[in-house]
Amino acid sequence: MTAIDRAKELDALKPKAAKKKRFTKHLVHLFLLPSLLFYVGFMVYPIFQALLNSFFSWKGLVRGDFIGLQNFIRLFTESPFKETFSRALGHNVIYFVGTMVFKLVIAFALAMMINSKIKGKELFKALFFLPKLLSVIVVGYLFSLILNPSYGALNQILTVIGLESWARPWLGDPKTALNSIILVNSWYGFGFAMLIFLVGLQAISTEIYEAARIDGASGWTMIFKITIPLAMPSIMIMTILTFIGAFETFELIFAMQGSSGSPYFSTDVLGLYFYRLAFGSVSGGDSIGLGSALAVVLLILISGATAISMFFFKRKEVEH
Repeated sequence: MTAIDRAKELDALKPKAAKKKRFTKHLVHLFLLPSLLFYVGFMVYPIFQALLNSFFSWKGLVRGDFIGLQNFIRLFTESPFKETFSRALGHNVIYFVGTMVFKLVIAFALAMMINSKIKGKELFKALFFLPKLLSVIVVGYLFSLILNPSYGALNQILTVIGLESWARPWLGDPKTALNSIILVNSWYGFGFAMLIFLVGLQAISTEIYEAARIDGASGWTMIFKITIPLAMPSIMIMTILTFIGAFETFELIFAMQGSSGSPYFSTDVLGLYFYRLAFGSVSGGDSIGLGSALAVVLLILISGATAISMFFFKRKEVEH
């Protein structure tokens, strides 16, 4: 075979090879199809269905006439809907702020400790992350037993060590119920937050710290001028995740306090309110429409706040 014939043969094979390469490239996308179908079926479709349902009147499970924004107007102007919404929203805000203070501050301190040169770092990481492996329902049930005023372990320990005056019905007192749940949620989640912060801290070059020490920077100066600004991407991620988790919270409070957010609605949040509104038949047969309207409001609230937070953190990151 001459060189010319060989070249012609190679030219003839090129379109086939290119076609096979394109087919292989698109074949990879088929592996994403199961996840995509699952996401569309259980995430995207319910969102659009809730948006659609919020614009109609309902008689039980039967959809009625198109009423536009009437369900949203009722949600924000009629009693008891507007009062319950405001109270639940306020509790979500408190839940978010409390979780930020307790969980993220402790998690960041633990991440800095593990990132330093201490023995047993791997053991500490495993122990701190261990609570995250438990189910939220299991954690809620166990802590409802621990905080029980009659036979709970916490009050018994306080009594044994001579602090019986501190013992109280932690989940039965409106003044302590929500704070108790915030502490439980912080204990449950600080292991995951610690790992996220640890990844951010390990990405900071040691040369930066060495240069700061040469310039005479002290420990606190290095934390606030170097560590925190350079760890801002991980802080941003955890802040957004904490916000989303705080406004989506349902399982832990439901497991510890039930669907009414007892005592006296002092632990009521938007997730519990949606559950009662959509499935509790408290709105005169139009519960699906009002529940869908609340779901849409909650989606807009979380999406909008998340987008604003990402924009703010990205701008701060560029400035630094």
